[in-house]
Amino acid sequence: MGKTVLIVDDDPTQRRILQAVIEKSGFSTLQASDGDTALEMALSPDGSKIDMMLLDLVMPGRDGMDTLKELSAKRSDLPVIVLTGKGSIDVVVAAMQAGARDFLVKPASRERIVVSLRNALEMKTLVGEVTRLKKSNAGELTFDDLIGNASSMRSVVAMGERGAKANIPILISGESGVGKEVVARAIQGTSERIGRPFVTVNCGAIPENLVESILFGHEKGSFTGANTKHLGKFQEADTGTLFLDEVGELPLAMQVKLLRVLQEGEVDPIGSKRPTKIDVRIISATNRDLADAVKSGEFREDLYYRLNVFPIEIPALRERREDISALLDHFIKRFNAQERRSVRGTDSAALEMLKNFDWPGNVRQLENSVFRAVILSDGHMLKQQDFPQISGMEPIIPAQETAGLQDGVGNGSDVDNEGGENKLKFLDRSGHLRSLEEIERELIQFAIENYSGHMSEVARRLGIGRSTLYRKVREHELDTDVKRVVGK
Repeated sequence: MGKTVLIVDDDPTQRRILQAVIEKSGFSTLQASDGDTALEMALSPDGSKIDMMLLDLVMPGRDGMDTLKELSAKRSDLPVIVLTGKGSIDVVVAAMQAGARDFLVKPASRERIVVSLRNALEMKTLVGEVTRLKKSNAGELTFDDLIGNASSMRSVVAMGERGAKANIPILISGESGVGKEVVARAIQGTSERIGRPFVTVNCGAIPENLVESILFGHEKGSFTGANTKHLGKFQEADTGTLFLDEVGELPLAMQVKLLRVLQEGEVDPIGSKRPTKIDVRIISATNRDLADAVKSGEFREDLYYRLNVFPIEIPALRERREDISALLDHFIKRFNAQERRSVRGTDSAALEMLKNFDWPGNVRQLENSVFRAVILSDGHMLKQQDFPQISGMEPIIPAQETAGLQDGVGNGSDVDNEGGENKLKFLDRSGHLRSLEEIERELIQFAIENYSGHMSEVARRLGIGRSTLYRKVREHELDTDVKRVVGK
């Protein structure tokens, strides 16, 4: 999935040369002959399709510096690389201050241009991901930040935006890994509580004897081990949103207390003499069918109706396969920036395979699969073998990385010394690890022979004291007579 570079230069020959270099490296290109045309293209509704700009500084009419300043004011997210024949320090400093990401002096080599483009794209991705994380942590994530545009997700967004306008309790349901917390954060970021605390509680991960303390808090000395006062999650989320993830896992006793908190708008910390008023918006989530849990007596009916005032169901990834391409692109960009890789996309065979996979773990499984594929990939495009758990194909590892495996180093079977005669075996004949005692015995014996019985040197090389070495020699009944070794 090639990114688009807008080439801005008044010289048509220079534009053609740059076009050939850039397109040969896997990017798409657009061209503009002056600054006004470049601004018109970048700021138009289709300007979002432009990922980077390569900008000449010296042009008739609106020059590159004025174009750069205008872009920085109106589209600071667009990376601009300045390319010019003037390479003075003053020009470089001025361009960087105006917002340029890099500065290339003509004539620039193909390698330098491509590296600059990739670095700018990597930085753009990293900045975008950091911005998204900051918005999420600050409670400012919105539905515009969600990835994908499947019809089934559009209805989720529409419901979420409606629910966000009121203080109504929302119950988000869906399989594990579909992104229930992301939707909950988007609801807060679209509501009047934007920027307020967003506190998450995984109800299924709290030990039963600590649920009350964690949710509602406790006073100092209220029970053994309560050495300090502790604010519960409800008080931490005051004026903001409390996200009760896997709410169906709450013990029945705690369900009663949770119902009272929701009805009264106040919490009773353990050991407190009086309740504490709270102002919290409740968003719950579950991957269970709570209606069935009510019928089986595992979930209180009155609490169910209290939480399920405004239900939103998120479809599984297999029900919105048209989002897979967008999610793939998003995850590849993130892991490229995170791991300093240069994967451009997924080839057609791998993309078709991923679209046809059922994804039982949903978006979370896709994210982890892409992470592994980016690490495994040895090229610029992810292939089927980079997803071995899905394709069933063995990943292709370069020969230089498998050399150690063939020699027995990579699989832990043995380690050669320089002469190749002595080997330290890690595995027995059946392929299982040998005991640490056996391996230690052989290693010490090898060290004694290798250093001709000089025990001080042996101890130093093994990283142990001489007394420890002599003790181990006695324990393992090792042969310290190196004459046999020297004379053989």
